[in-house]
Amino acid sequence: MSIGQSIPRVDAWEKVSGKAKYTDDLVDRNALICKVLHSTIANGLVRKMDISGAESIPGVVKVITCFDVPDFPYPTAGHPWSTDPAHWDPMDRRLLNKRVRFYGDDIAAVVAVDEISASRALRAIKVEYEEYPFVLSPEEAMKEGAPLLHEESPGNILKSTKIEDGDFEAAIKEEGLICFEGVYETPIVQHCHIESVTSWAYMENGRIVVTSSTQIPHIVRRIVAQALGIPWGEVRIIKPYIGGGFGNKQDSLYEPLNAFVCKQVGGRLVKLELTREEVFSSTRVRHAEKIYLKSWLRPNGRLVARSYTAYSNQGAYGSHGHGIAAKGTNVFRQLYNDEKARRTEIFTVYTNTAAAGAMRGYGTPQAVFAVESHIEDIARSMNMDPLEFRFLNMMPVGYVDPFTKNVNRFDSLRQCVEKGREWIKWDEKRERYANQTGPVRRGIGMSLLWYNTAVWPISIEVSSCRMVLNQDGSIQMQLGETEIGQGADTVFAQMAGETLGIPWEKIHVISAQDTDITPFGFGAYGSRQTYVGGASIHKAALMLKEKILRCAERYNKIAAADLDLIDGSIVQISKNNEKLHSLAELATDTFYHKEHAEHLTVEVTAQVKSNALSLGCAFAEVEVDIPLGKITLLNLINCHDCGRLINPKTAEGQVHGGMSMAIGFGIYEKMLYDPKTGELLNGNLLDYKLPTILEHPRLEGQFVENPEPTSPYGTKGLGEPPTVPGAPAIRNAVLHATGVSINSIPLSPHLLFSEFQKAGLI
Repeated sequence: MSIGQSIPRVDAWEKVSGKAKYTDDLVDRNALICKVLHSTIANGLVRKMDISGAESIPGVVKVITCFDVPDFPYPTAGHPWSTDPAHWDPMDRRLLNKRVRFYGDDIAAVVAVDEISASRALRAIKVEYEEYPFVLSPEEAMKEGAPLLHEESPGNILKSTKIEDGDFEAAIKEEGLICFEGVYETPIVQHCHIESVTSWAYMENGRIVVTSSTQIPHIVRRIVAQALGIPWGEVRIIKPYIGGGFGNKQDSLYEPLNAFVCKQVGGRLVKLELTREEVFSSTRVRHAEKIYLKSWLRPNGRLVARSYTAYSNQGAYGSHGHGIAAKGTNVFRQLYNDEKARRTEIFTVYTNTAAAGAMRGYGTPQAVFAVESHIEDIARSMNMDPLEFRFLNMMPVGYVDPFTKNVNRFDSLRQCVEKGREWIKWDEKRERYANQTGPVRRGIGMSLLWYNTAVWPISIEVSSCRMVLNQDGSIQMQLGETEIGQGADTVFAQMAGETLGIPWEKIHVISAQDTDITPFGFGAYGSRQTYVGGASIHKAALMLKEKILRCAERYNKIAAADLDLIDGSIVQISKNNEKLHSLAELATDTFYHKEHAEHLTVEVTAQVKSNALSLGCAFAEVEVDIPLGKITLLNLINCHDCGRLINPKTAEGQVHGGMSMAIGFGIYEKMLYDPKTGELLNGNLLDYKLPTILEHPRLEGQFVENPEPTSPYGTKGLGEPPTVPGAPAIRNAVLHATGVSINSIPLSPHLLFSEFQKAGLI
């Protein structure tokens, strides 16, 4: 059938022709416009607000301030809800905030008949603040006497965790051990999705309807209701096509405020769209992390014990909170196998910067950068080949993690490394670039990657699927798992067609989600679409196929056990799959049968209580102009084991996209805050340096296929892993070229020039 084939994307024509309708395309052009007033201090209290000037501007319908909203603290993270309060996300956000915690916090909203009137009204509002000192880094925020952001979090620590495997103190006392340590830092970055954060809301029959560019419609419904203090069923969320999210839209951003504002103007249609500058300053960012690593090993290179201490910059509000840093510790605990013991201690800390949330990789890009830089430094100091050092110490086949219960079933890491090694000509180039002199030098480096699919057992994982047989023998299918540009709808069609036994072209995937209509599902995150969504598709397809064959039994007077559905036709198994008739013929008869008319449909829920490891690596080749502090990336390859490939071409597209984000993370991107005011200095696409096509080398994606036994289609996550290993691979290639270990990113000319000066190369 179609699994394993690079069929065209089912949404390709709509998108390339411009016919696809996104959130802003669907809104009535007569909608009222909502604009948000953001704070101009980094920490403090709104004492007074004079809105008289704003209210007097023609076209202004309503001005709502932080003094007008209900005092319902609510969470924003796009996680499954838990009935256990101990597992709730931080409930520290309000619709508008009197207590200001970062430069760009939401303090008022204006509703007007057009954008110009709303913008004029914002400028007319006068705000009086009580200003407090602010902190921009976790270590600064944890100091005694630092300003406290949230009363319930002493020391500004949202949460901390300490885990020890084995007897750590005894392990490091082994005689003859060599100790290495290092400190590694990653920056605050933004998702930079093409489509802005946009929603519009109106009321219908006493309920609030919000159309939004979101990855998580069913979760947003719950959060909107919690924020407004209303029953969840009084909220309806609609998600059309979405122009990228990368985790930023795995948060409930402005949908709750939009819903509240709509209620305040009598249920009239209100649109709330952020500017690009607002997306930068006032939505979510990637957590900056500072990670301290210490390793004890024998002279033969075998790791005996390691420690990992991380400080994660949460920003002003909890969002996804401690889960980001916690997932990073799984990289440390699982990617390499310490013979005796390991210790991890992590702190997630509030600061007066934009709230940090989910971003592609979910804490693993930060952790992999630290771990793989550290491993490279050790191998170099030990005069060992970096690949051989990794082979000696990496997670073995059969490893079972004591906490997550993740099982390493395959030799994926070694298989992926060998593919990358061959493609980039590792052995040849390591020797060729060994003893370079002069101002321009080349090097190659690599990095392993670790990622686990979905969120079990940290949280529940469920997906629901509805399939309906149409009169022409086609199937319409709906899931709560969302298409956000990654190609999910295409592989959903392929999987459903494979199990049902009909061509993928006959599967009509309903791409838009509507919480009044779409079966319950958690949306797009955790690289869970094919793994968790695939479970409900498989279950639904088997049930629908059984119903179809029961109808075929009556239609053909042949036992259902002797019938099958192959390539859209009912066949008789005992007669060498002889074709009896098409599914379309059977469907028409079943719909309109005088005695047994039936509408064939199924809706099922699958709960997934397993996890799958997505493992792989990246290899990078660079040219470094030392006096200029400039990196030219010559080659980059990612090798992944994502299980069975459903659609190789869309998989390759996912890998290339992730590699592009890794290039930005490693070389170019960093959000800069003014240490005097706390204001974001480069919150736009001119000053924030994203790599363009000119900065991209040849990108190569290759795969190892070890089908995952816990998945009905043998799949593992692929959406996020491609962005994880690129930055450390580039960093390690620079080390090979120059001999200089640089322990923070991005590797900008400013940083490189300074580090090369310190090393005496300039």
